[in-house]
Amino acid sequence: MRVQNGFRLDGKAALVTGAGRGLGQAFALALAEAGADVAAVDIRGDWAAATAEAIASRGRKSLGIAADLSRPPEAARMVEQVVSAWGRLDIAVNNAGLSLPIGPALEVSEQDWDRLFELNLKGTFFCCQAEARAMIPCSYGRIVNVASICGRIVWPEPQAAYSASKAGIAHLTRCLAAEWAPHGIRVNSISPGVTRTPELFEQVIPVFLAKAPIGRIAGAQDLAGAVVYLASDAADFVVGHDLVLDGGYTLL
Repeated sequence: MRVQNGFRLDGKAALVTGAGRGLGQAFALALAEAGADVAAVDIRGDWAAATAEAIASRGRKSLGIAADLSRPPEAARMVEQVVSAWGRLDIAVNNAGLSLPIGPALEVSEQDWDRLFELNLKGTFFCCQAEARAMIPCSYGRIVNVASICGRIVWPEPQAAYSASKAGIAHLTRCLAAEWAPHGIRVNSISPGVTRTPELFEQVIPVFLAKAPIGRIAGAQDLAGAVVYLASDAADFVVGHDLVLDGGYTLL
């Protein structure tokens, strides 16, 4: 097999959560450009539909699915819709998440904590569970979770709850990877540094630029290639890895 063919996703059925805009939309379009049919999932149905239209314009099959993934039954329904439409699920990118405004741990309310963890960690777990249930009968699957460098280091400005949720995603990824590898499922994650998205808190930019050797923040396209790689057969020997995409920030 030619090396470049291992990166192709032709004939694969994929879903991306949080795909209505920002990183999720970029990941969904990148998978489509690599050959996959892609379901765009978002809590905003209109945003999901817009991404689905963009996927279709690239000549791939697409679905737009509205789902609140902080609720486990919604994760199961999401997967059922994909399998009903395309007969299987090969690739899942679990990108849906939220962050709290940067602030001291003493100011984090129980409500804020619960809202954050219900989507970021609980939501990611039950998405993975539903996805694996569809993949195991086929003895094949690729799951990519979105963590953060904040789950690996202590960010200079306080965001303990968000960082803990992302650390949980990275370790959850390792646990599931070990459990499901015998079923042909590869579970990995990415940990981006500061990336330009519609939800970005601007005050983190100078903190990042003061240290990152690359001298700029990331754009969505800086991360999309890594997602395509982890979703592809080229990454078949990559199991439970957290791929850091931070322009060198955590080196120093």
